[in-house]
Order: sequence, then structure tokens, then C-alpha cells
Amino acid sequence: MKKMLFVGALALLTTLSFAATTNCPQFYFNGDAPSIENQKLTQKTKELCFEAYGVMHSGLSKTPLWSAEYLVRENLESKPSRKDVFHEESRLPKGERSELSDFVKSGMDRGHLSPSADFSTPTAQAESFSLANMIPQIHENNAGIWSDIESATRYLAKKEGSVYVITGPLFIGEHIRSIGSGVLVPTFIYKIVFSTKQNKGAAYITENAPGREYRVVSIKELESLAGINFFPKMSEIQKSDKLLLPEPKQQKH
Repeated sequence: MKKMLFVGALALLTTLSFAATTNCPQFYFNGDAPSIENQKLTQKTKELCFEAYGVMHSGLSKTPLWSAEYLVRENLESKPSRKDVFHEESRLPKGERSELSDFVKSGMDRGHLSPSADFSTPTAQAESFSLANMIPQIHENNAGIWSDIESATRYLAKKEGSVYVITGPLFIGEHIRSIGSGVLVPTFIYKIVFSTKQNKGAAYITENAPGREYRVVSIKELESLAGINFFPKMSEIQKSDKLLLPEPKQQKH
């Protein structure tokens, strides 16, 4: 596996902290939502709660900053057949959200952060197709290594009994692309998995690009990259204690 290099950052971290109050604590470990340490990321944010996941959305990037889930073994045993009904999120201001037209002829997939395959009811699965849960994603990544990371996460949830998951984009580098009406294209994507059984977590990170390269990093390392304190009440020692995540195995798609 080649080592991925992270260069630059969207904005410098500050010592200020934006505590994200939450109306959907059920998707966060101990009910504590992440806090945004990078002050520039706090602008035009809006929390959205759905049946099976919660989103912190950015009106600047017109993407989620993160999407959070609580995966339980029993809820993953069965799922309804997938129906792709992508739709704009009416709860977001029109100038701060992505539109279906933004993705047309963009060469990008509408990539789920919280995937429809995680959800066990028709309503939850339908809600997963809100564009508030989407990022512009390279197809080879979305259908390849990222799909396998999602499958590995579900495997671990079934094995452990339950896991908390936080998924989001990273905008790293000096030249960030956009599509449509200014929807920013992430350069990297991460998925944090926290085991309630082992009381520790870690994160997958993959470049939003073709290929199967990925890294597994500690929560502490990811926080320094993202400018987000994902577990505000967790000690730095615990954040550095890395959960052993399963290798994403290549699936037949």
C-alpha cells in the first residue's frame, strides 16, 4: 500500500471551538456531537436529523461536513430493496445546497456518506438519497474501495454488536475543484468507526480518486486533518488508541 501524502489544508486551525449542539444525539457516542475547531467551517452550518442518521451541512461547500450513524447488528440483518430516488433537501436554503442539476454532466457520482445499505426501513433508505447526504465522488472510488470500506464497516458492526460511524469529506490542498453552482469536490473521504464493545475507534481515509489506496488513522490524527473535534469529551489518550479495522475486501459489483 502506498503512503498517501496530505498537503496543505483548507484553512488553518484556530484555538476557538464551535460546540455543535444537536437535536439528534442518538447518532453520537454518549450523545455528544462533534465540535468544529476550524472557525471558518462554522459558517452557514445547519444540522439535519433523519430517521437513521444525522448530518451537519455546510452552506459554503454545499456538502455535508459529516454524516453520523449508530449501526446495530439487528438492524443490518435485513434491508428493503434499494430504490434510487435522489432529491434536493428542501430544509436547506436554495443557495446553500446542491441541486440535482449540479451533478448532470459533471463526471461525478452523487456519493452517499451514510449509505442506503446501512438502513433497514423503506423510510430510512429513502431519506439516505437526500442530496444533503451526498458529496461529488469519483465513480471508481464510489463503486470500488469506498464501497468495500462501507461493507467492512457493516461487517464490524455485526461482529461487535454496535458501532458509531461518522463519515465526511476532507478538502485538502490549494486547488479545490467544484461542480455545478459551486459544490466543492472533496479531495479525501473518511469514515470513523467507534466500537462500543472495545471502547475505541479509528478511521479509514481514501483519496477521492481511482485506485484502492487507503489509510487507517487514529481519531486524533483525523481531527488534526479535519479541524473537527469528533469526540469532545474523549481523552487524547483514548483518541490515540487505534481500533483494528477490517481490511476492505474487494467485492463483485
